[in-house]
Amino acid sequence: MKRPNPLLLFALVLYLSGLPFALRSDGADGAKLWTGDAPWKTDFRRHSVPLEEIISGGPPRDGIPSIDRPLFVSPEAAASWLSGAEPVIRLEVGREAKAYPLQILMWHEIVNDAIARTPVAVTFCPLCNSAYVFDRRLEGMILEFGTTGRLRHSDLIMYDRQTESWWQQMTGDAIVGKLTGKRLATLPASMISFADFRAAHPDGKVLSRKTGFRRSYGQNPYVGYDRIDQPPFLFQGKIDNRLPPMERVVTVSVGTTHKAYPYSVLSRKKVVADEVNGKRIVVFYLEGMVSALDGPAIAESRKVGASSVFEDSIGGRRLSFVEEGGFFKDRETKSTWNILGQALAGPLKGRALTPVIHGDTFAFAWFAFRPGTLLYNP
Repeated sequence: MKRPNPLLLFALVLYLSGLPFALRSDGADGAKLWTGDAPWKTDFRRHSVPLEEIISGGPPRDGIPSIDRPLFVSPEAAASWLSGAEPVIRLEVGREAKAYPLQILMWHEIVNDAIARTPVAVTFCPLCNSAYVFDRRLEGMILEFGTTGRLRHSDLIMYDRQTESWWQQMTGDAIVGKLTGKRLATLPASMISFADFRAAHPDGKVLSRKTGFRRSYGQNPYVGYDRIDQPPFLFQGKIDNRLPPMERVVTVSVGTTHKAYPYSVLSRKKVVADEVNGKRIVVFYLEGMVSALDGPAIAESRKVGASSVFEDSIGGRRLSFVEEGGFFKDRETKSTWNILGQALAGPLKGRALTPVIHGDTFAFAWFAFRPGTLLYNP
């Protein structure tokens, strides 16, 4: 596959926005606005990062529209248009489980939703392959998020419609505006195949294609972007040469300690037991899930696999795991577990491991935001 032309990709994003894209300066501490934008109420005098690090990604504010009134269908109904190998963001709160297909998220990047009475923002940045879910509650407010059309280190910058502060998707931090310095709470979520979601949650809910917008859901507008030797798009930071820029990594943060686990290692080991800042964890890797950023049709893209992270003990008892035939088995009780940390058979059937909040992103992006990250090397 030929490397995509960045200029063509840029033009495609502009085309998708369907809005003007001339650049002008608003005189607010050097901040740049696009003529397609309505006037910002953002206080650009308050910011925690240099404004010159913020660049336009092409579309103006809300040119990539968030989904604010999401509809859902059953996994059985979604199977008519969503292949089993396609990636979804899986979110479970209480007894409610939802799947957000990347074939939809890559065209909208943000879903303002609620699950088990918890207001959430489900977010995905295609340029960083980063999926994070945030609690939208902050200091008595319930925030609603949209896309600014700006990037920092190639990563999506969101804004809240209540104060028009700007937020970094990779970290959940407010970086410009009234709420600068605030951080959103991140919820445990994982990027897994639709088949694994459906098997674990046959009564779950799947984000519907009925979004109110006309988009080519199932098609990938970033063809070939995630090739391992592909340079990141619209990235102006320093590349950390410990890994190829587009290497997928699982990231875990405990306090101020950050650690990254390359997919190139996980795909060989399948299970990694480790300790991060005193916290014992286990990382599962499972083959089968396809990339959302490879071929023209996501369902026909190459397989990259999926991962999940958990605490390695249950009921105070530490467990050690091995992968067997697409499942995981603990050596202590011989129970069988799935990629979601649920025990399907054996003495611990019905129990579940405690999920650990983690990221699943390209190496270049994570290292840009967490340059002191430790790199797992078996």
